[in-house]
Amino acid sequence: MQLRYQYRVYPTPGQQDMLARSFGCARVVFNDALRARQEAYAAGVKISDTDVQKQVVTEAKKTPQRAWLAEVASVVLVQACQDARRAYRNWFDSLSGKRKGRKIGAPRFRSRKDNRQTIRLTRNGFSIRDNRKLYIAKVGEVKVAWSRELPSEPSSVSIIKDAAGRYFASFVVETTDEPLPECDTEVGIDLGLAAFAVLSDGKVIESPRFFRRAERRLRRAQQSLSRKEKGSKNSAKARIRVAKAHAEVSDARRDWAHKHSTAIVRENQAVFVEDLCVKGVARTRLAKSVHDAGWGMFTRMLEEKAARYGRVFVKVDRWFPSSQLCSACGRVDGPKPLSVRVWTCQGCGVVHDRDVNAARNILAAGRAERRNACGETVSLPA
Repeated sequence: MQLRYQYRVYPTPGQQDMLARSFGCARVVFNDALRARQEAYAAGVKISDTDVQKQVVTEAKKTPQRAWLAEVASVVLVQACQDARRAYRNWFDSLSGKRKGRKIGAPRFRSRKDNRQTIRLTRNGFSIRDNRKLYIAKVGEVKVAWSRELPSEPSSVSIIKDAAGRYFASFVVETTDEPLPECDTEVGIDLGLAAFAVLSDGKVIESPRFFRRAERRLRRAQQSLSRKEKGSKNSAKARIRVAKAHAEVSDARRDWAHKHSTAIVRENQAVFVEDLCVKGVARTRLAKSVHDAGWGMFTRMLEEKAARYGRVFVKVDRWFPSSQLCSACGRVDGPKPLSVRVWTCQGCGVVHDRDVNAARNILAAGRAERRNACGETVSLPA
C-alpha cells in the first residue's frame, strides 16, 4: 500500500526564491500542456504525450519567451506536464464512466494567485542526505523536521507551499502494515453536532468545535485584512495572518480526528457508521457547525485505517431510520424533531437516549449487511 508521509521543511531565503521560480515554471508548463491538448482536441487532431512534452518543455526552452525554463530542474517541468496529462484523462474517464465516483469538471488553468503552490519530483530529482537534509535539484539541501521515520525509500516527493507561507515535503512511500490482532468488539457510531459521536456501547465523544472557539480571533484577523489597501504590503501581511489562523484550526481538527479514528479502529474489529449526505446538510442553516465537525474527514480516516489494519468498515444506508427504530423491540416510532433527546417506545415501554439508540440500530444494520450473505443470525447485543 502506498501512503504519504508529510513533514515541515525550512528553506533558506535563497532556497525560497528558487522554489518560487520552480513553482512558477511548473505552473506555466502545466498551463501550456493543457492548452496544447485543448487545441488538438478542438482541431480533431490526436497528439501523443511525447509530442506534448517536446512542445511545451524541450522546444519551449529554445524560444526567447520560455528560455527561463532552463533555470529550474527539468524533472519539475516533466512532472508538471505529466500532471496535466493525468488531469485531462481523468476528466475524460469521468465523462465516459470509466472513473468511479462523482463526475469531475474539466481541468482549470493554474494561477499565480493560487494560495497553494506545489511541485513534484521523482527519484532523479531529490535524495535524503546523510546529514538528514533533503536535497532538491537546483535548490540545494533543505532542513526537514523529521517527526517520524520513513518506513521505506520514497519514490517521489511533492514540495508544497500553503496559504500561510509554510513549506512541506510530502513523500510517497510503500508500506507493508501487518493487520492488528483480532478482537471480539464491534461498534456502531452515530455522528451528530451536540456530541460529535455516540458509540453503541454508550461512550460519548464530545464535539471539540475548533472553529467556534477560534471564531472571534478569526473575525478580528479578517476585519484587519479588510481595512488594508488592496495590493499593499500590509495587506499581504494581514492575509498571511488570516491564513495562519485558519491553518491552526484545520491542523487541530485533523490531529483530533486522527487520534480518535485510530483509537476506534484499534479497539474494534468492525466499525459501522451511517452514510451521511454531508453536502446536503451543509446547505442548511447548520452549515457552519457541519463544516466545523468534519464528519467526512473522520469517516474517510476510519475507512482508510480499517483497510490498512485489517478491520471491517461498513457504511449503513443513509435512509435507514436509525432514530425512529426501537433497538429493543424493533418498532418504528416515527420521526422526531431534533429537540427530542429522550423518548419512550410505545410498544415495549423502554426509555431510549436518542443518540445511543441510533448507534445501536446502526450496529445491528451494519452487522446484517456484513453477515447476512453467509446466512448468519443477526441481533442486537444484550
